[in-house]
This record gives sequence, C-alpha cells and structure tokens, in this order.
Amino acid sequence: MNYGLLMTTSRTLGSSGPTVFPLALGCMGMSSMYGETDDNASIATIHAALERGIDLIDTGDFYGSGHNEMLIGRALRDRRDKARVSVKFGALRAPGGGWTGVDTRPIAIKNYLAYTLTRLGLDHVDIYRPARLDPAVPIEDTIGAIADLVKAGYVRAIGLSEVGPDTIRRAHAVHPIADLQIEYSLISRGPEDKIFPVLAELGIGVTAYGVLSRGLLTGSKPKQGDFRAYLPRFSGANAERNAELVARLHAIAAELKLKPAQLPIAWVLAKGERIVPVIGARTPAQLADSLAAIDVTLSPADVARIEQVVAEVGVAGTRYDAHQMNVLDSER
Repeated sequence: MNYGLLMTTSRTLGSSGPTVFPLALGCMGMSSMYGETDDNASIATIHAALERGIDLIDTGDFYGSGHNEMLIGRALRDRRDKARVSVKFGALRAPGGGWTGVDTRPIAIKNYLAYTLTRLGLDHVDIYRPARLDPAVPIEDTIGAIADLVKAGYVRAIGLSEVGPDTIRRAHAVHPIADLQIEYSLISRGPEDKIFPVLAELGIGVTAYGVLSRGLLTGSKPKQGDFRAYLPRFSGANAERNAELVARLHAIAAELKLKPAQLPIAWVLAKGERIVPVIGARTPAQLADSLAAIDVTLSPADVARIEQVVAEVGVAGTRYDAHQMNVLDSER
C-alpha cells in the first residue's frame, strides 16, 4: 500500500457531467433512515465536507419526506457556490412514513422539482434523477421531461439510479446521462458484469452508494428506528455469518494501518476513475475517517488479497429484501 496525492485528483461524471471531488457526501442518514438524528451535527458535517473540498451533495426529495432537502438548504444558505446538489425523485411516501410506489410521469416531475427548489432555496439542481424505474412510464418520457427542465435552466445534468443496461441505453438516446447511481462495494459487485461495461461504452460516470454496505463493513449494527434491521445482511444468522467477513477485513485494515471505513472506500476508488463513492457520514468525525481514504493507494496485490478474502468467506444475504431485488431494474 502506498500513500500519496493520486486519489485527490478530481473525477468527471461521464462525458456530460460535472468534474467533482473524488468523494461525494450522501445525506440520507441525516433524515431518520438510520434512527435518531441531530440537525446541528448534520449541518456541521456538511460544512466540514465543503471545507475539505467535497463539492457534490446527494439527496432525495423523499428522504425524511422533504426534511433532508430543507436541512441541506439551511446548510448551503451562505455556501451555494461551494456545492453541487444531486437530487433523486419519484419515490412516494405515506403520512406514517411508509413507501407507496414510484411516480415518474412528466407532470409529476415538474411538480417535484418545484418543491425541491423551494426546500433547497436554489434556482437549479446540478444533477436530477429518478430514484427508481417507474414500470408504468417509459424511461424516454421521464428523461424527456428532465431534458425540458435542462433547457429551461432548472437542471444542469441528468442522472439515473439503480437501472440496468437496456434502460441506460434508452435513456442516453434521449439525452446524455452524466452518471448512474448504484450500490457498489466489496460485497455488492453486481454492476461489474453487465452495467459498468455499458457505462464505459457510453461515457457515463458512476456515483457509488453503499460503499460501506450501510455500515456493515465497519461493524455498525442497526439501532431502534433503523431501516437496516429489515435488510437481509443485518438480520439473524446472516448477521452472524457476515461478522466473520467483517473481522477478516478489519484485520487487513489494521495491518495496512487503516481504519475500518477507509479500506472499502479505498477499494472502490481503486476500481476506476469514473467512480465517485458517495459516503454517508453523519458526523464530522465519521467524515474525517472517510476522507482519509482518498490519500490511500492500494497496490494490485492489496486489492487482490482483499477480494480473495471476500471470495473465501462469502457474503450472507442480499443487499435488499426479496421484493426489492425482484423489482430493481438493475438486478434484471
């Protein structure tokens, strides 16, 4: 393993997207998805990220049913020039906090963005993307509607999230796609086989979420009100089996003088210059741990050894429950 400044080089999101810091800040966990949150700590984390050079902030209009966008709006009130904001839309929420489906009709998209801009306090968003494929709406209609918003100046670039090769090609034929947001980590490598080759062919970047597998790779455990308690990898016997893998990876991290979060982030950074990991830090301390990974260069031997451990021990459980795995376009 070598330390250096190589990984601090900016990365460009595809042929049509912005050039950004090699890590992005994902803000979902700041709005109750992982249990109790502290708005002041969240804002301090966003400010610390901007001060350290992170310039891509990722959110969804459905995170906390709008709370996340309002939080980011507060954090960026006097710092808009330092940040680009990526927003997902389309997931529908119920008053009790449940999920009721997906709606990406063109008329709904304009409505979503109107509320998003108000909550964020912005006159445009930098990347706008449907959170999931809507089976009732052709992707051409969805992307066409966002393209109209690009022409009107309300959106700078278009992204996708959790979709497969066919959908990516159809979307890109309507308007250039900047990046695909998809789960990618040491234990979630599905996109490598069919999706990443298409992205490389079309000149589309990747914003990789779940690089710490929602904290599994750092040894984090679900708390009260934490949606991870319902995910297969955190549940029952799977959690016990995955603990062995986590222990093996932590041992490698310690040997390389890295903290547990730094090893999987450095691994993702090493997998391609078109990939920008989205880190879900919720405190300045977590942020500092993650940021240290950009100055780590894993050697080919380090990468091979890490991947061999994952192959030997294996991963218990899928990244989402059976229903979600069946409906995700990226898993088809």
